[in-house]
Amino acid sequence: MSQLPERLWSDEDWDRIQRGYAARDMDEKWNVFTEDETVFLHRSWTGHGVFEATFAPVDGGGRRISGAVVERHSKFYGSTDDAYDCVMLELVLSSIVLGEPSTGLRTRLVETAQLRSPDAPPGVLLHSHLGQRTDS
Repeated sequence: MSQLPERLWSDEDWDRIQRGYAARDMDEKWNVFTEDETVFLHRSWTGHGVFEATFAPVDGGGRRISGAVVERHSKFYGSTDDAYDCVMLELVLSSIVLGEPSTGLRTRLVETAQLRSPDAPPGVLLHSHLGQRTDS
């Protein structure tokens, strides 16, 4: 990926990210798991991998995404927009895995998605691209 999220993830965030996230119903779109320093984000219905993000420790604590790749085959993932992918990667980790409200990221996702689908309502875009998180 040519653009990476700039967020500094706390050590507590990293601990939670390492535990991953498994979709529990059809409204959830993402499964997330970690192997070593790499986090894999797969679409829950198809099992296809979309993102791989490598995390690196930062002096003073926390971690940053040091590198990431995104699926570019249109059969598996429809985006070809670097800004959209950067937002989507961070949003899945913050909203779906960590359960944060991520209001600003949600707004940015809708803005970038509306460039391709200008007539789609924001709620439809968020649900079809991000899905939801089932809290239980």
